[in-house]
Amino acid sequence: MRISYYPGCTLKSTAKNFEISAIAVAKELDIEFVELSRWNCCGTVYSMTSDDVMHQLAPIRNLIRVKEDGFDRVVTLCSMCFNTLKRANILVQRDREKLDKINDFMYLENIDYAGDVEVLHFLEILRDDVGWDEIRTHVKNPLNGLVFAPYYGCLLVRPPEVAIDNVEMPYVLDRLFESLGAGTIDYPYSTECCGAYNTVSNPDIVLDKTYAMVNLAREQGADAIILSCPLCDFNLEARQKKVMEKYPDFHPLPVLYFTQIMAVAFGLPEDTYGFEYNAIDPEEIFKKARERL
Repeated sequence: MRISYYPGCTLKSTAKNFEISAIAVAKELDIEFVELSRWNCCGTVYSMTSDDVMHQLAPIRNLIRVKEDGFDRVVTLCSMCFNTLKRANILVQRDREKLDKINDFMYLENIDYAGDVEVLHFLEILRDDVGWDEIRTHVKNPLNGLVFAPYYGCLLVRPPEVAIDNVEMPYVLDRLFESLGAGTIDYPYSTECCGAYNTVSNPDIVLDKTYAMVNLAREQGADAIILSCPLCDFNLEARQKKVMEKYPDFHPLPVLYFTQIMAVAFGLPEDTYGFEYNAIDPEEIFKKARERL
């Protein structure tokens, strides 16, 4: 399978471990990510209110690039990029007047956009195109004995029209864990906001949330929190050092992208794991799994 791939900004900078592991996992599953020949920021830093047409230009321009490259489907890894691209796509699919305004403004583009690109998250590809049974056939190092906390955050399941799974009780990550041989916990914070950009404007809010969310995951027996959003990763993983300064009783817990645990389970080369980019070394938890083999 060949599919257009939109990386977004963060996967080229602070979330390289996400991209490195995802591309390796995709290759193992006979999926070729064809990175867009040209792309720009998805626009997530701007307002995405439906009446703010100007700020829909960034995501729609990327969807035009998908068509220019000869594809009608695009896959994303970052939850923020997925949410932004899909929301903009739904808006212009439902509102012809706004679509015309956007195309008129971008008159220098080679083609007009018609709302005909399908925006997908990699988890959807794994579930709907590959399937859990097929994933099981690629597992060489089952993650036996490991238990994970599934963390979706806001952007994979809200608003409902962009959700990749059940809004109230998503389970795609749970199914992935099972296919890799790992266990899962019933995690009440799985769709809770991580604090988002409050990490800049009001960091104490994020520190308090991270303290509560990580502690509960550990108390319920999780060896790590697994997610798909670079901003959530920053707040839940990188901020743990600050949490320890504020709360002396706090103990760190690894946080990984779902593609990293897949790379380990598939027995891929260690340089595809991207552990060197993790703020908290997760190697110890995988030693537990190897000891149980």
